Amino acid sequence: MTPSTDLDLGPQALIVARLAAGVQEARLAHRTPCPEYAVTDLLAHLAGLSVAFRDAARKDLGPSTAVPPGSTRPILPADWRTELPLVLSELAEAWRDPDAWTGLTRAGGVDLPGEVAGMVAADELVIHGWDLARATGQDYAPDPAALHASHAFLLASAEEGDDGGGIFGPVVPVPERAPLLDRTVGLSGRDPNWTAPSSM
Repeated sequence: MTPSTDLDLGPQALIVARLAAGVQEARLAHRTPCPEYAVTDLLAHLAGLSVAFRDAARKDLGPSTAVPPGSTRPILPADWRTELPLVLSELAEAWRDPDAWTGLTRAGGVDLPGEVAGMVAADELVIHGWDLARATGQDYAPDPAALHASHAFLLASAEEGDDGGGIFGPVVPVPERAPLLDRTVGLSGRDPNWTAPSSM
């Protein structure tokens, strides 16, 4: 894993924002590849992590960077269609500052190097973008630079794990010749062949 201050999260943040804009109200209760999340929860999680990693980039440490993921169930703001693209844009802009990638910061209640936090942010956007697209029946083509960063981060995490598992769950085996997105999704503990159930 080689973090780079040249990684621009803007293109991937925009892709996620476009996916969110394409979510129909009728799909908010649908299940997602995250077993504990419906679409509404996933959107709320995306909003929350965008704020957290924006503030982590700014070294603006406080309540938004102190809450461990999964400690509380995310609540989708009523104005999420306006708020989510805004905070996604702010997240991307914050990580365009080279200083964001240096020193120490905090996210999810964990102190970590800025360069690692930036890679985690890229990974969150790539994987949850896939989650959202699959759950809502939308096409998904992540930003290539963000996808490569996500794959490198997840691969390093899996290799460092004592049990060979990923940080999000046990790695799902995927053929080496599979597309990079499928291999990345597998490293995240998801089945690349997951599809939304036909009945909810």
